[in-house]
Parts: sequence; C-alpha cells; structure tokens
Amino acid sequence: MTGSGSAASSAARALARRGLRISLAALLGLAGVYVLALRFTPVELRQGPAQKIFYLHVPAAWSALIAFSLVGVTSALYLWLHDPRLDRFAASSAEVGVAFSAVMLTTGPIWAKPIWGTWWTWDARLTLTLFLFFLFIGYLALRASVHDPEERARFSAVVGILGMLLVPFIHLSVYLFRTLHPQPVVLKPSAPSLPPEMLRTLLLSTAVFTLLYVGLVTLRYALALAEEARDEAADAA
Repeated sequence: MTGSGSAASSAARALARRGLRISLAALLGLAGVYVLALRFTPVELRQGPAQKIFYLHVPAAWSALIAFSLVGVTSALYLWLHDPRLDRFAASSAEVGVAFSAVMLTTGPIWAKPIWGTWWTWDARLTLTLFLFFLFIGYLALRASVHDPEERARFSAVVGILGMLLVPFIHLSVYLFRTLHPQPVVLKPSAPSLPPEMLRTLLLSTAVFTLLYVGLVTLRYALALAEEARDEAADAA
C-alpha cells in the first residue's frame, strides 16, 4: 500500500470510530426521548396516543430534508471546486437522507390512518416528499451505474442540486396548496403552537436525530474513504 493509501486508511478508521461513538450516543438519546415521550409528555387531547409518533416522524423529516439540502449545497460546491471530499460527503448524506426519508414515509401513514382515516392521500406535501425520496433513490442508482469517478460526481451533483431545490417547496406546500397535512408548529413566523412539555420533547428529539445524522454520515464517509483507499492500493498492485 502506498503512503497516501495508508494515510487514507488510517483516517478512515479514525473517522469510523468517531462516527460509531456519535451514532451510539444518538441511539441511546433516542431511547431516552421515547421514554420521555411515552411516560412524561402529555397525551394530545384530540389525537390521543397516536400523536406520540409525532416525536419520531417530525425529527426524521427534519433530518431527511437537512440531509438532502446539504447534498445540494456540497454538490454545487463540487461543481465549482472539483474537490472529491465534497462529492464523498454528498453521497454519504444522500444515503443517510434516504434512510431518514424511509422512516418519515413509514411513520406518516401510521399516524394518518387513525387521524385521517386513510393511510395515504395525494396532497401536495406528501406527493412532493415521495417524489423527493424517489429522486434520491435515483441519485444512488446513478452513482452505482457510473464507474468513472469524475463523471459520476458531476452527474450526481446535478441531481443533488435539483433535489435541494424541492426542499423549500415541500416546507411551503401547506401554505401554497389545500392539504390535509398539518401546518408547521415550530418552523413558522409566529411562536410555536405546542404546549411547553410537548415542545421540549420535540426539540430534544430533533437534536438527537440531528446527532444521529452526523454520526451516520461520518460512518458512511469513512466507509467511502476506506473503499477509495482499497481501490487505489489494488490499482497500485
């Protein structure tokens, strides 16, 4: 293995250890959040116990949209700077964002069935969110099908930027269109419309999910770095 390959492998191992520690801390925090949500947070008067999934669904949605936004930002920076670290981060963030999107799209219908009486409705926010999910599934498929690193990074960057442009429309869709989806209760011009106990649990859960995002992206970035070091060593051999 060359000196640069050995250094990359060492950096990958160090990053993987850091990402694992962060992810484990976040998972422990998530367990604590749900003890707080189930035992010490009031039951919502109209929705009943089904509202408790709110403390999983909303932070998962937050993390997914943050992940996809950062894919777009780093993709744009890659097209400008051509730094492979930016492409590596964008790919890592996209994979983690797809995982959080799966949680969001699974927990949403579980909440919707007892509250709306249906698992799914094709309103603006749900449809745009599903489209964004499939767009990033396509992003990952594109990365898997293009073998030239520069072409893969360049084509993926364009898709990543397009995905990022959808994020503000998803947030604003409940204001722009008639929809069954509730309007934001925290990220809105006026004060949050949640009781303090519920707001505390939601903010804590959002912080834990954000920490989990950081840990998982760090782990995925370390894996990508290790794969590149291994490929370089194989080429050198």
